[in-house]
Amino acid sequence: VQLQASGGGLVQAGGSLRLSCTASGGTFRRYTMGWFRQAPGKEREFVATIRSNAYTYYADSVKGRFTVSRDNAKNTVDLQMSSLKSEDAAVYFCAATATAIMTTLRSPDAYGYWGQGTLVTVSS
Repeated sequence: VQLQASGGGLVQAGGSLRLSCTASGGTFRRYTMGWFRQAPGKEREFVATIRSNAYTYYADSVKGRFTVSRDNAKNTVDLQMSSLKSEDAAVYFCAATATAIMTTLRSPDAYGYWGQGTLVTVSS
């Protein structure tokens, strides 16, 4: 599976941004899709995941502000980000995995396929 993330950019604190990830080369609807982020000097951290049955799970830090969704007809997974904070600034990655075991999906190690990342900058 090849993943291509897009939609990053500069946004003011409190603003919104929508990231998109397009998949190709696999049976998209069968994959659990995740979003991770990595700020400079920090480890890659879990943001959100959506399983093939559309069940979603969020990091506590983004719950209520971010929404993950998928369109199996278009092979895309989106991350709608609202009420952005300076601490949300990072490179955002989309990832795919064949597993649907919720206890593992917070770990980057559970994902075998990664996109190239898209930069989100939040100005205060």
